[in-house]
Amino acid sequence: MRFLLDQDVYAITARFLSDGGHDVVLVSQIGLSQASDEEILRTAQEQNRILVTRDRDYGNLVFVRGIGNGVLYLRVLPSTVNSVHDELARVIQSYSEKELAGALINSF
Repeated sequence: MRFLLDQDVYAITARFLSDGGHDVVLVSQIGLSQASDEEILRTAQEQNRILVTRDRDYGNLVFVRGIGNGVLYLRVLPSTVNSVHDELARVIQSYSEKELAGALINSF
């Protein structure tokens, strides 16, 4: 799958996804470190990527404004990173990229 990782996502999660064979781009790699949530979602949509974030403010943009190509909201702390990664892997294996597009998944 193709992911765009928000600035607040832990580096260990970026490595987890990359090591899993996924195409991972960090917002900082493409000059979006100071971008608005809307700009980040639009970029994810333009690049056909699913946004991975720890910022819960994306729900309104996805559902009310219809922006984005899917968002995975991670409720992760350093102490829970392994269990969150296990659940993230389960979701990625259970759903196609097409199924995740346009969805806001926040069960992590």
